[in-house]
Amino acid sequence: MQDEPAGVTTASLTAALAGGWGIRAPTLRYLPVGAGGYHWEADGRWFLTVTDAAFAPLERALRTALSLHLPFVVAPIPARNGSPLRPLARPFNLAVFPLVDGVAGEFGPHPPADRPAVIDMLAALHRAPAGAAPPPELRLAGRASLAAGRASLAAGRAWAGGPYAAAARRLLREHASLIASRLAELDRLGRIIADAPTVVTHGEPHPGNILRTPDGPRLIDWDTVRLAPPERDLWFADDSASLARYAAATGHTPRPEALAFYRLMWNLADIAAYAAALRRPHAEGGDAEAALRYLRANLA
Repeated sequence: MQDEPAGVTTASLTAALAGGWGIRAPTLRYLPVGAGGYHWEADGRWFLTVTDAAFAPLERALRTALSLHLPFVVAPIPARNGSPLRPLARPFNLAVFPLVDGVAGEFGPHPPADRPAVIDMLAALHRAPAGAAPPPELRLAGRASLAAGRASLAAGRAWAGGPYAAAARRLLREHASLIASRLAELDRLGRIIADAPTVVTHGEPHPGNILRTPDGPRLIDWDTVRLAPPERDLWFADDSASLARYAAATGHTPRPEALAFYRLMWNLADIAAYAAALRRPHAEGGDAEAALRYLRANLA
C-alpha cells in the first residue's frame, strides 16, 4: 500500500514489538509495497506487516504457515506468547517476519523460466499435512459490498466518497451486465467443484509474492492460507507444461473448471474490493488513484 494506515503510529508499533517480541527501540521505515497490507522494515532485520483482517482467521492462517516447515516458506516469527499475531488499535493486527535478502517480482503471469520452480514449490506445499489450516471457502469475498454498490446504482444514488467515486460508479454502471454474467458463471463453476478434494493452499502465489534469493525462490505473504482445491494456486501458472509437471509430481490432474473458478473469483474479488474502497471516503492520489486504475483493468 502506498498510504500509511491512519491509526497506526510509530509509537504503537514500537510498543507492540517490545511487548510482543521483545524487540526494543527499532528504527522503522515504511515500505510502500504490496497490496492489502501495510509494511515496515525494522532495524534492517525484520519485516512488519499490519493488516485490518479479522484476528482469529488471520492468526489461524499464519499458524498454518509456521507449521509447514518447508524451506521456501518465509513464515512469521512467533511472539513470546506463541502467537504469530498481535492486535494493535482496532481493526489492525501486527505480524513480524524475518527480513529476507531477495527481490520480488510483479503481479501478473509467471515468467516461463520461473514456472518449473513455482510448480515444484506448490506441489510440495499441496502435499503438506492439513493441520489446522482454515477450511475451504467458495463464497466470494466482498459479494455483499458489491451487491450494495450495484443496488445503489439501481436506486440512482450518487457516490460521494471522494474524487474518484463518480468515475468508479460510472464504471460499475457501464459494466453492470458483465458483472452479472461473471457472478452467474462463478456460481455455476462453484457448484461443479463444490465436492473437490482440498489441500493446503497459499492463495496468492503470483510473482509479487515470490522472492528471488541467493538460496533460491521463497514464498511470502501467508495471510490467505486455507484448504482449497489445488487449482486455487495453479491458475497463476496454468500453461500445459506447468500443469503436466504438477500432475506428475502429485498425481492430481488439474481441472479446467476449477482453474476457471479461481481465476474468476480473483477478478470479482478485486472488483468488489476496489469498488468498495472508492465508495468510502478517500483523498486524491495514492491508493485511491491506484484502486480506480485497477478497477478499470479488472472490468476490461
